[in-house]
Amino acid sequence: MRGFGLCPSVTSPLPRSAALFVNAKSRKGRQSFEEARRLIEAAGIELSIARAIRKPSTMPACVRQAVADGVAMVIIGGGDGSISCSVDHVVGSDTVFAVLPLGTANSFARTLGIPLDLAGAVDVIAHGQARRIDLGMIDQDYFANCATLGIAPQIAKTVPHGLKAWLGRPGYLLWAAYKLARFKAFRLTVDTGDAIETLDAVEVRIANGPYHGGVELVDEAAVDSGQIVVQVVIGETRWSLVWSWLLSALRHRERRRTTREFEGQAIRLSTPRPMPISIDGEVLAKTPVTARVARRAILVAAPTPSPRAGS
Repeated sequence: MRGFGLCPSVTSPLPRSAALFVNAKSRKGRQSFEEARRLIEAAGIELSIARAIRKPSTMPACVRQAVADGVAMVIIGGGDGSISCSVDHVVGSDTVFAVLPLGTANSFARTLGIPLDLAGAVDVIAHGQARRIDLGMIDQDYFANCATLGIAPQIAKTVPHGLKAWLGRPGYLLWAAYKLARFKAFRLTVDTGDAIETLDAVEVRIANGPYHGGVELVDEAAVDSGQIVVQVVIGETRWSLVWSWLLSALRHRERRRTTREFEGQAIRLSTPRPMPISIDGEVLAKTPVTARVARRAILVAAPTPSPRAGS
């Protein structure tokens, strides 16, 4: 795995003041807001703002205003969708972006090595380091972890909120199985700038990090590589996707035979008809698009590397 591995020389201490915004509609948000505030303040971090956001569409405006007001660190509690809609407003600033993983998959937190329990995540915010990382871009929209073309956007567009809220990941997987029964392969054209290739695909992952849906799928992707990775699951039937998922979940070496990878700073993707693209779990774009890397775009709160990891 090529994970989060910046060298210690590009790190700096984390601020001791912050603004906290928690998505109260995320699976754990409502229960976790008060505990998060208590743990953060007990760790010696002063909260100038602490707000439970019950209307997630207002989260970006809250983050944008906090950054404009010059807060040293913004702490986002929620899932990958909350992170994706917030991260744009930190780009180009010195505000540190910190994460409390309160969603279903928490792929971005996994990529950064942030513990998935609330106390562990707060410990990173209190005792970790600020590190500068890359972001992905779909046209002009920044994303933190992974954008997807294929069945994932169809699931994200239609999954009943109650099913996901009540059952979490099992509920999401049940809905995925339902949508998979109706899914068909598609033709994809990939233009890297040096070559153009058209192939049969059942899923496309546009990755800034190795995790998608909480599972490590794109080994070549890293948040400090300066490259965007497009991983195409190749095949002509839905069973090609099921087989690739199974091999990837088992970390079987044969999983690599089910995919093609393209790397670069900008890659153009197109399909015969426009297809929806989910960006960190939210459907926000359609093909054709250009996927790019935004090099060293933001500062994040990340765990302090162990001496062995930094050697």
